[in-house]
Amino acid sequence: MRIHHLNCGSMCPRGGRLFGGAGGPWAPAPMCCHCLLIESEDGLILVDTGIGVEDVADPRRLGFVFCVATRPRLEVSETALRQVADLGFSVADVRHIVPTHLDLDHAGGLADFPGASVHVFAPELRAAMSPATLMERNRYRAAQLSGVAKWAPVEPDGEDWFGFSSVRALPGAREDVLLIPLPGHTSGHCGVAVRAGGGWLLHCGDAYFHHAEVAPAGGRAPLGLRWFESIVNIDKGARLANQKRLRELARNRRGEVKLMCSHDPSELAAFRN
Repeated sequence: MRIHHLNCGSMCPRGGRLFGGAGGPWAPAPMCCHCLLIESEDGLILVDTGIGVEDVADPRRLGFVFCVATRPRLEVSETALRQVADLGFSVADVRHIVPTHLDLDHAGGLADFPGASVHVFAPELRAAMSPATLMERNRYRAAQLSGVAKWAPVEPDGEDWFGFSSVRALPGAREDVLLIPLPGHTSGHCGVAVRAGGGWLLHCGDAYFHHAEVAPAGGRAPLGLRWFESIVNIDKGARLANQKRLRELARNRRGEVKLMCSHDPSELAAFRN
C-alpha cells in the first residue's frame, strides 16, 4: 500500500518564532495542511482534503477572519484535486475520504470528489450539521459540507488499539484504516491510523500542532501555538489529556507507530524525505 504525503493548503500567519517560524512577531510562520493519499486495492483513500478548488475561487467561503489570521496560499496547485491529477489519477479514482474532523481548513476539498464516500466519525458529523455554539458555527462551513453526496458516518463502537479505542473507518475493506477518537480540538475529532508495512502511521489531525508536544522525551510548542490551540479547542482538558496519551504512545511504541499532525511543516518534510 503506497502512501503519498500532500500539502493541501499552505498558510502563513504572522508570529515568527512564537508560532514555530523564525524572526519577530510580524515575521511569517509557515504552516501546512498535511493530507494523506493512500493507494489501496479498493481505490484511492484521502485522509483530510485541505482547502478545496471552490475555496480558492471564492475565499469568502473560508471567512474573513480565517483569511486574515492564517493568510492561506490560495492556489489550485495546492488542492488535493490537482495533486491527485498530477500523480496520474482521476477524480473517480478517489473512492473514500476519511477526515480527522470537519474544520474549514480540512474539509474544503470534500466536494471536489463527488463520487467518494466520506467516512467521518459520527459525533463530528452531528456537531457540524447542528452547531451548538458560535465557535462551531464559525469552524464548520455549510458551503463546504452541503456539497457532500455520500456521507458514511462511523459510530463510536470499536476495539482497543495500543490502549486507545478505535473503530474501523472502512468496514469490509482489506486495508487497515482506523479512526482513533481524540476529542478536544472538536467534539468528534479523531486520529486516523493506517497500517503501513510492518507498522502504523497515525495522522493526529489537530490533536497537536507542533512535534515537540508529542516528543517521547517531552517538550512544549512555541507560546503562540499553545495560545492558538487553547482558543480554538472545544474541550481543553480532553485535548491536553490526549496529547499526554500520544506522548506515551510515541515513547512506548517507538518504531511501531509514527505520529504526524496536520500543520507542522517540519513533519511533512520529514515524511516526504
